[in-house]
Amino acid sequence: MSIAQAKRFTLDEYHKLAELGFFHEEERIELINGELIQKVGKGKAHETCLRNLLRELPKLIEDRATLQSQAPITLPPKSEPEPDLAIVQNRDDNYLSGHPQPADVLLVMEVSDSSLDYDQDVKIPLYAQAGISNYWIFNLFDNYLESYNEPYQNHQGKYGYLNKRIIFPNQVIALPCFPDLSIDLAKVFSLKVNLSGL
Repeated sequence: MSIAQAKRFTLDEYHKLAELGFFHEEERIELINGELIQKVGKGKAHETCLRNLLRELPKLIEDRATLQSQAPITLPPKSEPEPDLAIVQNRDDNYLSGHPQPADVLLVMEVSDSSLDYDQDVKIPLYAQAGISNYWIFNLFDNYLESYNEPYQNHQGKYGYLNKRIIFPNQVIALPCFPDLSIDLAKVFSLKVNLSGL
């Protein structure tokens, strides 16, 4: 008995589908490990956190790097995620000739509420395998930042990050790509949090 398998797409096939108008703008599709994944809808807390980051990060980074929001990062051979935010190196053509590749990426950030499991279980190995050094998850369930760095592959071929650090909303954290620049998480996490027990 034969078992049907889902079609997995290459980056070239995915780009061709986009050129042909196969996807609608409102669908918000990304390619993850060859599969077409529809991104989940965003709640108010997600959008507020993202707005806060879009207000604070440009003031910090200025012209030292490029900040992109919900834009593709190409991870050959079969992934093109669109993280909530990414800090990428400046390039003369501003990436007109192609989306940022892993070597261009300084920091990837996801704002996670309903997508938390996915951002932890799928995106961590995806970004680690691509060699992306720094990955942040703004965890809106637990109201803290999860900071991951130092990608590795274990003896079973699984990818992850050696270091995970928790930073609470009453703390300040330096940007890993620019250690002289720090972001005050109180300006990012706008939810009322009881910090007395921390």
